[in-house]
Amino acid sequence: MSKHPPNVIRLSPQLTARLYQKAGASRWRVAEASFAEALERSAAKAIAGAAADPRKLERYLEGLHLEDVALACACADGIDAAWDHFVIEFRPVLYRSADALEPGGAAREQADSLYAELFGLQERDGERRSLLRYFHGRSSLATWLRAVLAQRYVDRIRSQRRTTPIDDEDTAVPLAAPQTPVDPEARRFGALVKLALLHCLTALADRDRLRLSCYYRESLTLAQIGKLLGEHEATVSRQLARTRKSIREEVERWLRREHALGDAEIARCFECTIEDPGMLDLGELLGSGAIRKDPAPERST
Repeated sequence: MSKHPPNVIRLSPQLTARLYQKAGASRWRVAEASFAEALERSAAKAIAGAAADPRKLERYLEGLHLEDVALACACADGIDAAWDHFVIEFRPVLYRSADALEPGGAAREQADSLYAELFGLQERDGERRSLLRYFHGRSSLATWLRAVLAQRYVDRIRSQRRTTPIDDEDTAVPLAAPQTPVDPEARRFGALVKLALLHCLTALADRDRLRLSCYYRESLTLAQIGKLLGEHEATVSRQLARTRKSIREEVERWLRREHALGDAEIARCFECTIEDPGMLDLGELLGSGAIRKDPAPERST
């Protein structure tokens, strides 16, 4: 007899019914089972070990944008009334965001192209593959949609850069071979930090991850990121600093918890990454499939 993995989250019928009522999900006639699955996916993505702490799970779920989760579920399930409401309420949101990204209307085509993905025209194993399945409710639906559009816009910029010819002189200088062999201990510690960093990036709020990606992977300036996300340049700088600090703290906690490293070993881990920063390319990690569990980011408010 098969059993669910220990970390799989299952909501009780009582908790599901209470949150369903709080969300007003009956307005869209979305099934309680579908609503519960969306909440379980959200909790599984955001809270490690939540299944073992019912109070923590309940607090997390109570803090979600439950009405938006219910609407997203209904749209993903193909309920016409919900989709009609979505188009009326959120098309202007996407158009305003597109105009902010690229004044003049050029980005509106990007916004329009999202509708097929959001509606779920494609099917897999008989199930509609709506992009709204990846909305987890930590931010409002409007904020999440702006983040999806911003990520698509960044992806388009990156794609255009790849097709730009590179001058011969830019590639004329060969890469220098390392002069000294890599310390095996340093390689081990570097690998541990890389694993810890991937864990931290996966757990980040999607707005924070998008901000990091713009800065480290896309090499956008603070001003460009601010324009993209609708933030002041100083806010972008402050949020990047806050995110870097929280990542370092979480890396330390992860190394202690998962590998039982002491203070001296953790210090050595960070020393190794300083001595050989090439071991950790944050831009590369941000583009890694390991942190792209979902095809679209969700941004926190």
